Amino acid sequence: MNEIQIIRRQLAAERAHAGAVASACAALETADGPGGEFQRACVDYLVGVLAWFEERDQRAGDLAQERRSDLPAMQRSLAAALSQPGRSREALEKLERAVAAGSDAATRPEAAGLWLDFTRYFAGVWSARRENIDSRLGESLQVAEWRAVAGIDADSILEERRRYARVRAALPPHVTLPEAAPPSR
Repeated sequence: MNEIQIIRRQLAAERAHAGAVASACAALETADGPGGEFQRACVDYLVGVLAWFEERDQRAGDLAQERRSDLPAMQRSLAAALSQPGRSREALEKLERAVAAGSDAATRPEAAGLWLDFTRYFAGVWSARRENIDSRLGESLQVAEWRAVAGIDADSILEERRRYARVRAALPPHVTLPEAAPPSR
């Protein structure tokens, strides 16, 4: 497996894990709320992953600007993908509203709807934008550019796995999540 494949595999694992975590936490929230360590672990995981993707988008946009004279078609294509709705920042705002509503007794009845709004946004608009961006990046990036945009290294892979393991360790008995991605060779 080459380095680009390792990076792309990790990005895919983060997206898949985040989707599973969001769905599990939302499902429990609609059944009177998970609260406790499980919800804290879920939110910690989602905040981390969504922040990483937001940072990646910024670096991708910066790269597109730098390469403007080299590959104008790539720059326009990537800029168009980055300008689509579905930014991680928007997903984080929806997540924040859901968590805040669940922690306040006055807004607790609204929390389930806000969690569902977050998961629908994540699975729909956010994921579609990610697919488009990843496709555009896959068309033209070299290894060094993938490294720079993705920010994936051994430490970040271990951090993602640690956060995901924390979610798995706090799972209520009747909830399952996919295993963490196996180590890349």
